Amino acid sequence: MDTKGLIKTIIILLFTVIAIPLATIYIDEPLTALQKETLTQVAYIAGGVVLYCFVVSQLSGNHSQVDKLWSIVPIIYVWFMAYKGGFDSKLVLMAILATAWGIRLTLNFARRDAYSWKFWSGEEDYRWAILREMPLLKGKVRWTLFSFFFICLYQNAVVLAFTLPMIVLFKYLGQPIGIGEIILAVVFIALLVIETIADQQQWDFHKEKNRLKAEGKPLTGEYAEGFVHTGLWAIVRHPNYFAEQGIWVVFYLFSVVASGYPINWSMAGCMLLIILFQGSANFSEGISSGKYPGYKDYQKRVGRFIPRF
Repeated sequence: MDTKGLIKTIIILLFTVIAIPLATIYIDEPLTALQKETLTQVAYIAGGVVLYCFVVSQLSGNHSQVDKLWSIVPIIYVWFMAYKGGFDSKLVLMAILATAWGIRLTLNFARRDAYSWKFWSGEEDYRWAILREMPLLKGKVRWTLFSFFFICLYQNAVVLAFTLPMIVLFKYLGQPIGIGEIILAVVFIALLVIETIADQQQWDFHKEKNRLKAEGKPLTGEYAEGFVHTGLWAIVRHPNYFAEQGIWVVFYLFSVVASGYPINWSMAGCMLLIILFQGSANFSEGISSGKYPGYKDYQKRVGRFIPRF
């Protein structure tokens, strides 16, 4: 991604984190006292997480502190909201699903040496090192501002936002779990399985590729291209991203089924996540297309998130 593309992405992301929540809240019904109270309290928790991530990243030089907590803090949010809602059956179901997602993603991140007893250390996302060298962000002041407003504040805002459909259900407490919630739970689990398979295929590919390189053996067959493009990756270029976005769209749909209305203020969470993944995919693919000669042809043949027929 060049400087112009980065500026465009930053503007879009910063605009949407303000415009989308305001627009969706404006067209929805006012929040109840319990909803306001819970929203305020989880916002304070999120604010503490933002400050923690920023301070630790500045002291350690490792800017993947949000990555380490991405799959952990939502578990805290959903169970806090379940508690505030009196552990209503639908809220507990949503909390269990989100917890399953969080445990799986945490384990997947942990096997990449992302966690250590020195909690501030571990793997740093390779993209941060590349971004640090871009002219627009080069320099201590510029990078510090980017670190606070995008890496720490924006990403944590998204993490909080995609869990907030649970607060919408506070207006419908006491309703039994119906067929709609059961279907959504099944779809949620199916997407979780897809994401697990995609991550495992990517892990196996790079593990074998690195083994061949370490032993000085030539890369042949699927490894000659340098990037994973078989299995689910032959259907779409980012099957894990597809599943991740789908998971939180389904999570939002729990609020739709409960309320009977297709749009409510908590839609902002999954929308912001989708926009974030668009920017992330653009940046990652820009790196891959410059690194691997066959990647541009792969882009032409295989859809990004949706299969091409």
